[in-house]
Amino acid sequence: MTLSFPIKFTKMSGAGNDFIFIDNRQGTIAHSVQSSMAALVCKRMFSVGADGIMFIERSEKADFSWQFYNADGSLAEMCGNGARCAARYAFRQGIAGEKMSFETLAGIIHAELCGDNSVCLQMTSPENPRTDLSVSLDGTDYAVDFVDTGVPHAVVYVDGLCPIDEVPIKKWGSLLRHHQLFTPRGTNVNFISLAASGELIVRTYERGVEDETMACGTGAVAAALYAAKRLGVKSPITVRSSGGEKLKISFEMAENIEETEPFLTGPARIIYEGELSEEALVPVLI
Repeated sequence: MTLSFPIKFTKMSGAGNDFIFIDNRQGTIAHSVQSSMAALVCKRMFSVGADGIMFIERSEKADFSWQFYNADGSLAEMCGNGARCAARYAFRQGIAGEKMSFETLAGIIHAELCGDNSVCLQMTSPENPRTDLSVSLDGTDYAVDFVDTGVPHAVVYVDGLCPIDEVPIKKWGSLLRHHQLFTPRGTNVNFISLAASGELIVRTYERGVEDETMACGTGAVAAALYAAKRLGVKSPITVRSSGGEKLKISFEMAENIEETEPFLTGPARIIYEGELSEEALVPVLI
């Protein structure tokens, strides 16, 4: 790929989901090379390492747009934790004010900075809900619901069947991510448990990363919506992620889940800024 080095970037974390941000408003990094670049730069221990990379670009519909790629180079429609980081990055770079909107493949996202490192997002309305599904995992049947909260999410209820900290996330997550119920797109997978404190504990297997991530914003929203609908948990719902960070999901539950307007609030932290050298994109054959 033809690129001009060094390339400035910012590393950020949203509740344990980590991302690389590059200001591409001048269009110097062509879309044709972004996927390959993402797969190389996101490779941990060999380059910067991250769950995903976002190229911030111009938009005629909003303050800015993004091209967002998972760690494997696949293009992603939406990411709640990444969107909060994008909002803080855009404010810090002078791209947008404290209240902003930005364009994603899932639609226009509205965001507002609401604290030292906290961002509140108005998420897109949920789509394509499917309830009362069932899957067999290691010989036990688990209840599963599904909804698209910007990207597809399955919600698996483990209470009374398996302690959530003992769930083999990579094994079960991979099985469900590719399950025939969710073809052809596949799905992210959220295993949920209701703590005695009333917090919702969520562990997420993310497609594109193909492993458990420390948090998932769109997954937290999917889990919270179904916790309200199936388990009677009241909004606002606190979701505790694998990394220990907490996200707040607020909404007024409509009878039709597709008419619900969820809001996601959580941290967006700046980790460091740097410059990519050409050696950061050297292919590694392993």
